[in-house]
Amino acid sequence: MGGSNDAVGLDQRAGVDDELRANLAAFVARNFGAEAKMENVEPMLGGHAGLTFGFDVLGGQSAAGKNDNTGYIIKLAPKGVRREGNTDVYRTAPLLKVLYEEGLPVPNVPFASPEEDEFEVPYVVMEKLKGREFFIWEPHASFDLADDKVAPLWRQMAEVLPRIHQVNWQQKLPNWEKPRELVEEISRWEPIYNKALEPSWAEAADQLRLKLLATMPSSTPRGIVHGDYQPGNVLFHEGKLTGIIDWELVRIGSVLLDIGWVMFCADKNFWTDNMTPRVSVLPDELADIYQQGMGKSLPDLPWFQALAAYQLGAIACLNVRLHRKKQRVDPMWEEFAQTVPRFYSEAMKLL
Repeated sequence: MGGSNDAVGLDQRAGVDDELRANLAAFVARNFGAEAKMENVEPMLGGHAGLTFGFDVLGGQSAAGKNDNTGYIIKLAPKGVRREGNTDVYRTAPLLKVLYEEGLPVPNVPFASPEEDEFEVPYVVMEKLKGREFFIWEPHASFDLADDKVAPLWRQMAEVLPRIHQVNWQQKLPNWEKPRELVEEISRWEPIYNKALEPSWAEAADQLRLKLLATMPSSTPRGIVHGDYQPGNVLFHEGKLTGIIDWELVRIGSVLLDIGWVMFCADKNFWTDNMTPRVSVLPDELADIYQQGMGKSLPDLPWFQALAAYQLGAIACLNVRLHRKKQRVDPMWEEFAQTVPRFYSEAMKLL
């Protein structure tokens, strides 16, 4: 759901071309043996940059020397795009390896390369996790939408988040990336919302930007920030959280960005009737669970919830424009257009 000027999502609907299929077959033979079979190669929706495909490996032996009957996901960097930020697909590999070694529910990354000799672009190959994303506006039919079934999904997200935020990134990822300052999390969106076709949106966004700057917390915990932490990027199987995916927007920064994003998504005050999220917990409950996990009181959480509304508002300003001008057609953003003004008005109330 997240994005930015360099991260508004690329078209994932492209099929599997012959070149990719041949490169992937060579990859499987090289890493699993000539007797291994590659099956079920298909494009996958989602992600913020590059192309994502699923495939299965049947038989053969993996690099670990075990027989392999496993599903994998490969993420490929977009061709012809500078490797920077979220378009630098390989940058997620060392981070995911650290989180996996810490016992967190993220995909294992057995293969990755920043080079272009195998697929003509850098790539990351992850083991496929069991489960399905919970899209909060239109959940898959396999989910039980009773309140007592939906609430635990949100609670589990708030419970696991402190474990990510408490990873010692300075020790585990000392040269991975320079931390992003909180003021940049506000200012970087100004040129984005100024692309809005509706002048009132840009005006409301600018007023909110000034209010955020005027009330910005002086100090917040730093750590690994997922960048789009919401149920659509979390896998659940039989009611249990099994994986956190789509790490392209990850960065080092103020960790409260993530819980603010979850609270914003869970707050029905921000959403119009056409986009009411499936949620049966209040943002305050999620905040309490998170603070218990962090072992401290964090009074600035409403500010970060307002920041999340500001950020998604800017993303919507851009993507509604692209949709209406038929530069990137996606009817979902027309639905978002109905609730954008509420993002700004409710965020101002929080501040």
